Amino acid sequence: MEPLNVLMVGTGEYTTGFVGTGGSASDKKVGVVGLSMFDLRRRGKVGKLGMVGVNGTKYPAIREHLHKNITLAYNNLDTSFESFPADDAKDPDAYKTAIDALRPGDAITIFTPDTTHYPIALYAIERGIHVMITKPAVKLLEHHIALLDAAEQHGVYVYVEHHKRYDPAYADAKFRARKLGDFNYFYSYMSQPKFQLETFKAWAGIDSDISYYLNSHHVDICDSMVSQLGYVPVKVSASASKGVATSLGCHESTEDTISLLVHWEKKDDPSKHATGVYTASWTAPQKAGVHSNQYFHYLAKDGEITINQAKRGYDVAEDAAGQLVWYNPFYMRYAPDEDGNFNGQSGYGYVSMEKFVDGCRSINAGELKPTDLDAKGLPTLRNTIATTAILEAGRRSIDEGREVRIEQTDGVWKLI
Repeated sequence: MEPLNVLMVGTGEYTTGFVGTGGSASDKKVGVVGLSMFDLRRRGKVGKLGMVGVNGTKYPAIREHLHKNITLAYNNLDTSFESFPADDAKDPDAYKTAIDALRPGDAITIFTPDTTHYPIALYAIERGIHVMITKPAVKLLEHHIALLDAAEQHGVYVYVEHHKRYDPAYADAKFRARKLGDFNYFYSYMSQPKFQLETFKAWAGIDSDISYYLNSHHVDICDSMVSQLGYVPVKVSASASKGVATSLGCHESTEDTISLLVHWEKKDDPSKHATGVYTASWTAPQKAGVHSNQYFHYLAKDGEITINQAKRGYDVAEDAAGQLVWYNPFYMRYAPDEDGNFNGQSGYGYVSMEKFVDGCRSINAGELKPTDLDAKGLPTLRNTIATTAILEAGRRSIDEGREVRIEQTDGVWKLI
């Protein structure tokens, strides 16, 4: 199969590890998308690489950051890329110029503020370009369905980067849930420390919220577990707390913590109900020891599953940190191999990227169709509709102060 040409849309933390004027203080100090794509190019799966943002004046610093923290760290790994706009320019529509330079069958990755996902993805799809979108795919159910229709019309693959599906424990839990009978109850929690709000101040509470940002992980995990048992979401109510983020300078509408209460129902037996509670916060303690606290409890007719993936049984005491710190090498393993090369191909952050690249290449080679990838249970647009419906319903529940129903009629989803 031919290597896949990839344009990385977005120049921030998840793509480059670069935030503001330097490296991120999070667990993504050298990014995920860029590092994975540079390594996939080394392995022959990716060809030409590009990157597009709004502010081209950042590129000299980004290149220096990548050279210092990736090239020099991993045996001179090539971190070169074509960039848009020019280094002396700022252009909010630069993504159009960059996408227009691609050819049908090439691909883009979208790691930008949530409200920009839809127009960027639609522009690419209409030009025959495969698309990876970071979670949440979009904020509105109608946009999700519009992208799905456009992708089917143009025969392209659209993949939502729900990397927690490839967390070994979560993936194993999904398999075991099949044998535990009817779904009964799910509770999840995910948080990040307050300092992360410095990274997100430009859009937190304005373009999106903590539920879209973090609850999207566990809502998708739960849906992937229970949809295989025939359960669908039917109504959502949500609540939020405020005060901490705003005191730190965030927009006045920024919530600290959001909880979604979702009622699930078995399609072929409406008498069977289940409950899901999904809580997310970005106001955890500054020195929590972990960047992302993350756990869930799943209860079914014939058993239960409990997973706590925050500490991973791996803690490090460093004088510089002044405390115990828990790392997550199962997500992105940054230690090089014995030859000095990047050695994190088994990390589920990397696996998610490779799954997308492999899917695009298979379609381009005529070996698979997008519908074949849907059938594999990958986080495609078709397989993530419920997640978008739940997240939007939660947002509307808070804004409108009411319970929001989710209905499906002949395969058509809508919120009531």
